[in-house]
Amino acid sequence: MTCALLLTGCTPDASSDPARAEPLPTASPTGPRPTASQPPGSPPATPTSTATTSPPPAACAIPARFAGQDLEQLPLAAKKIALTFDAGANAAGVDPILLTLSRQRVKATFFLTGAFVRRFPGRARRIAELHLVGNHTDTHPDLTTLSDDEIRVEVRRAQETIVRETGQDPRRFFRFPFGARDVRAIRIVNRRCYVAFRWTVDTLGWKGTSSGVTVASVVRRVVDAARPGAIVLMHVGANPQDASTLDADALPTVIRELRAAGYHLVPLSAVMSQLP
Repeated sequence: MTCALLLTGCTPDASSDPARAEPLPTASPTGPRPTASQPPGSPPATPTSTATTSPPPAACAIPARFAGQDLEQLPLAAKKIALTFDAGANAAGVDPILLTLSRQRVKATFFLTGAFVRRFPGRARRIAELHLVGNHTDTHPDLTTLSDDEIRVEVRRAQETIVRETGQDPRRFFRFPFGARDVRAIRIVNRRCYVAFRWTVDTLGWKGTSSGVTVASVVRRVVDAARPGAIVLMHVGANPQDASTLDADALPTVIRELRAAGYHLVPLSAVMSQLP
């Protein structure tokens, strides 16, 4: 299931055009689409603005090896794992997550929606001060259902909001809402200077205690899926039905268990910067 790499600069590179990639399924192979970053029953908003989109940045390129892909695992032999957090619905788990990461001296990657940043600018800034941030679209829609222009608007608006409120440029790091993607959506994202990162394991903490998920089951899913280059998907929000924050609650044990197994926990940037 997931991904990561640190680069700087941005000019669309024809050699990395993902249009040459093999077709990908349009539906997520990793389970139900609603997640805590967009609670069930809240249909994603679709951009209605007809304003023209800005052209791709003038100084940006992604490595050709990552074009056309939605990375589920990092191509690494070293025992390194990337903890990633999606932020799109509410911020109930942000404070305990940041506290745990700080106490344990762990750096992670947070994928933010523009809507989340506008609603919780203070917390978004705190996240960006301490950790890597990526683009999770503006309003968390299924991009496979949108037009090319609508996809570009979603990506651009989120990027502009993140930069404006946090000062951190999310480019190179992108995650599709619901994990829903196809060749067309990946190509558009790549041309906006983003590598798409999926996940190796979804903790399912977003399902909440009302669905039978527990702190123990969250920990077990991560530990069982641990392997070099694994990407772990967690969420910062509370489940909308039961208000549980299982990922935040399980995080201290997840870190302890992974370290006991000999793994180093790193942000996507640290891992990707070491790739050839």
